[in-house]
Amino acid sequence: MTIDHHHLRVLIANEREDRIALVTTLVAGLGHTVIAGSTHVVEVGALTSTEHPDVALVGLGTSSTHALELIERIVREAECPVIAVLEGHDSAFVDEAAKRGVFAYIVDGSPDELQSALDITLRRFAEYHNLQGAFGRRAQTERAKGILMERYQVDERQAFAMLRDHARHSGQKLVHVAQAVLDGHLLLPAIPGADGDHRPGSRVSSAPEEGTRGGPSP
Repeated sequence: MTIDHHHLRVLIANEREDRIALVTTLVAGLGHTVIAGSTHVVEVGALTSTEHPDVALVGLGTSSTHALELIERIVREAECPVIAVLEGHDSAFVDEAAKRGVFAYIVDGSPDELQSALDITLRRFAEYHNLQGAFGRRAQTERAKGILMERYQVDERQAFAMLRDHARHSGQKLVHVAQAVLDGHLLLPAIPGADGDHRPGSRVSSAPEEGTRGGPSP
């Protein structure tokens, strides 16, 4: 995930139009682009889906319920961090906002404070996405190994070797080979009886090493 922290596309949501205008001026003064401002929960959901903001700033207006609904909708609809912008400290609201996925909050202050909050939040968000991606890739590989273990009656080490070797020979990343296995067309034996061949069509199509049973014919 690469974001230019020096020029961000910002969505601003608040129940109050005057607060949207104030935060818009502040954000624009920092050199960022305000792509949209919204006071409506339903509208903000559509905006996040179509405009793909880098960050969303949600202000606490007259109703904390309304602000929380805005946060919840943006978190659900967009893959961008949400920062709550408060006029004063409100620990109860911050707690509820955190439950709904807000990444940070700031109390009205100087442009430097806002810029610092944006930088910190985006760094944390990028780290979070990288971590989620790592977990996802690991789970993907584990599922692919499980399929190969079941199809070839091999152990975990041999299944991983099949994935690794195919990735090396084909010049693909391991995660891409694993996804292809999950998609059902790579390294998997043909349906028994189809053209008399039970072997996968890759250069690592031979049966795993000795000691295994039920693998494809050499």
